[in-house]
Amino acid sequence: MTMSSFLSMEHINKSFNHVPVLKNVTFNVENGEIHALLGENGAGKSTLMNILGGVHQPDDGAIILNGQTVEMANPRTSQSYGISFIHQELNVISDLRVYENLFLGAELKNRFGFVKVEEMCDKTSDILAELGVDIHPKTYVRHLDTSYKQMIEIARALLHKSRLIIMDEPTTALAEHEVDRLFTLMQNLKQTGVSIIYISHKLREIEQVCDTYTVLRDGKVVGSSPMKDGQLDEITKLMVGRSVSEERLTEPYPFGQVALEVKNLTREGFFWDINFTVRKGQIVGFTGLAGDGRTELFESLFGYRKKYSGQIKIFDRGVTINHPKQALKAGIGLVPKDRKENAIIKDLNVIQNMSLSSMAHFEKAGFIKGRAERERFNFYQQKLNIKVSNPKATIDKLSGGNQQKVVIAKWLEVNADIIIFNNPTQGIDVGARREIYQHIVSLAAQGKAVIILSSEAPEIRKVCHTIHVMYQGEVTAQFDGEEATDDEIMSYATGSKRRR
Repeated sequence: MTMSSFLSMEHINKSFNHVPVLKNVTFNVENGEIHALLGENGAGKSTLMNILGGVHQPDDGAIILNGQTVEMANPRTSQSYGISFIHQELNVISDLRVYENLFLGAELKNRFGFVKVEEMCDKTSDILAELGVDIHPKTYVRHLDTSYKQMIEIARALLHKSRLIIMDEPTTALAEHEVDRLFTLMQNLKQTGVSIIYISHKLREIEQVCDTYTVLRDGKVVGSSPMKDGQLDEITKLMVGRSVSEERLTEPYPFGQVALEVKNLTREGFFWDINFTVRKGQIVGFTGLAGDGRTELFESLFGYRKKYSGQIKIFDRGVTINHPKQALKAGIGLVPKDRKENAIIKDLNVIQNMSLSSMAHFEKAGFIKGRAERERFNFYQQKLNIKVSNPKATIDKLSGGNQQKVVIAKWLEVNADIIIFNNPTQGIDVGARREIYQHIVSLAAQGKAVIILSSEAPEIRKVCHTIHVMYQGEVTAQFDGEEATDDEIMSYATGSKRRR
């Protein structure tokens, strides 16, 4: 610990069910510092932060704030010391209004005990204005896009004048201009002496905004240093224990018959006149910026959104899809964008989440064949490298990246002919990403028709044979995967160029 340290976690050890998760971890954060905490899924990042946040208690070690040893007995204790946690899985309550979410548990009241609604609304408006967000304080959160929900989490931390803010994958749901605004805000907070622990798998962001980094691997600190230009390869090696190649993972080869054909698909207000085909063995990518309409397009294809015009053909047969059950029957699977709201059931265990969409595989005479279910999970656990000590624990006990792998396993078990991946590596570390990419490539090699939706152009270029760029609900360009560049894709994604 140095004289300027706001936080020092010294020699922290933690085990679950006699399995060591943190091994003698020491972690320091200075006053007014943006400190990156990095590592693969399962490296121990979440456990370390949950100890700081009072969710878990360490087996050994000490937490020191401003030179004073403290005990984080529970999350409220942590908050009382000025520590706020902005989780990757958003902790907003959809059935409450914006101002109610910001002041939840800390409502302003007059001397008679009545809640001062208008004062809370005024303070909410002020803090949102500071973030550059125009939302009415009395709007119900359920009506907001995910990016605005993320901003509400950030606003709540600012409202309570936190001294240390932990940000776990804060840019996952944000558009590019919102990311820039967040980084400006972080720099402003840093100037006022606020410290930030920044957890992200997007290493370009780490290089752009962080002062210092610490890398965990297998529960141990394997590196900690001030951030310098050109360190990303070194950091990647520390995270995964090896270098990670950036080359394309697909090669040209003959595709099979057309599996999916879309003609003139339109849903007013979301997307217009969409035309494309996907063949067996082909990986087709759709990219753009937030609000480009690609999520709504493929949710319509999956039957989640019903009102559209145009034609959908699967293996040259016209289909109408008004419900996900019809999509499943037609041979379409969807790994959705928001796993917390649309992909997992947090009160079910890990194995049950894997088998949820394919119960017919494990049912006999009305009974679940538990052994067969467990064997299939073991298969996917090994294939996708899912890190879980107890598969019968509820899925919310896993890290975000491992939850995502379980979601992917669920749709692989369905064995659909056409598989749509919406942000397949969201919340997944740089090493595990390559595993996911390789598995997607192998699915195509087996004859599956694969569609990938992603805002990350390098991800699309790495694995896709064909790339469609969308802007404001329209496809503005199509590239061969070999010819696309990040700059060219961005030109069409921002609307500065367009070609049909």
